[in-house]
Amino acid sequence: MVRDFTDAEYYFGGMEPIESNIMKKTFSAVSEMDLRSYRGSDVENALAKERLDIDDFASLLSPAAEAYLEEMALRARDEKFRYFGNSVSIFTPLYVSNYCENGCVYCGFNRDNVIHRAKLSVDDIEAEMSKIAESGLTEILILTGESREMSDTDFIGECVKAAAGYFHNVGVEVYPLNVGEYGYLHDCGADYVTVFQETYDPVRYAELHPFGPKRIFSYRFNAQERALMGGMRGVAFGALLGLGDFRRDAMTCGIHAYLLQRKYPHAEISLSLPRIRPFLNGNHSIGTVSESNLLQIALAYRIFMPFSGQTISSRESPVFRDNIVGLSATKISAGVSVGIGGHAKCKRGDEQFDISDQRDVGEIRKALVRKGLQPVFKDYVRT
Repeated sequence: MVRDFTDAEYYFGGMEPIESNIMKKTFSAVSEMDLRSYRGSDVENALAKERLDIDDFASLLSPAAEAYLEEMALRARDEKFRYFGNSVSIFTPLYVSNYCENGCVYCGFNRDNVIHRAKLSVDDIEAEMSKIAESGLTEILILTGESREMSDTDFIGECVKAAAGYFHNVGVEVYPLNVGEYGYLHDCGADYVTVFQETYDPVRYAELHPFGPKRIFSYRFNAQERALMGGMRGVAFGALLGLGDFRRDAMTCGIHAYLLQRKYPHAEISLSLPRIRPFLNGNHSIGTVSESNLLQIALAYRIFMPFSGQTISSRESPVFRDNIVGLSATKISAGVSVGIGGHAKCKRGDEQFDISDQRDVGEIRKALVRKGLQPVFKDYVRT
């Protein structure tokens, strides 16, 4: 790894280091894996086991496993049904600000990208949440661009407090925070935290993040652990597939989640499956990950961590999303707007990226029912 992108001594002012060996253990495990070395027999052995270890997981992500997608799909479907039945939870994101301090070259919110910037007012937030709640949804994910100046923790906390008045399950996907700040958002009513590491290759990570607080690899890597230390019920992980070697990114992400689950067995762990998407004024030429590649990753995650949640986003096509919820995914978004606002009133600011599935909540619900699945609007009651 590259020292000045991972060591806590290089943190920006205010970033809190924690005592944790999760990153060291994750990269130690990954360093021993050569995905090109696995053969069909390794995949077959993994699929024959009741519970997989890290080496088995790697075999399912290897090129050799591409010939076993049907067998993997059958195993993944069985595991999903065993732990989740035929239920699929539905949620929607609400973007409340697109101001950002980072230079991520793949993102529409990039500080240097010329877009319409906006931040929702208190009245806007109430209107948006009221409109979303009318659809029947009881779960929301609050998102901001990564700017402490324009979206400080007090502002995010007020968004969470408002959301807790409408929804049973409130998540946040914001810039990484310190333990106490996560504790504050939990006290405001947040239940879980989503953080995408983007790519787990530190060298590639540095190339993609030329400036801004996000440049510090390890502070972002440890965000989920700080969230759990702050009292959050659950955390979600994801690599933005297409930024680096997608197989190694998926493998490292899965191992990261697995090791944190073992350290915090009470935590609800979830894995997301985002692929890189085009964005306004952006470079659309970053790597290609096929739907078949994405399917392999989703199935491998489900078989390796059968009890974990798995989210499929509106980045993917309706056909793919409708199929993957029958095999491995446990959560699907609906009625999505990735601009600032856009639910109750006219959009206030530009989008982070282009989405593929623009169906509303009713359409997603009907699609799930047609598949013989049970749409779930409420799976958690705050006490």
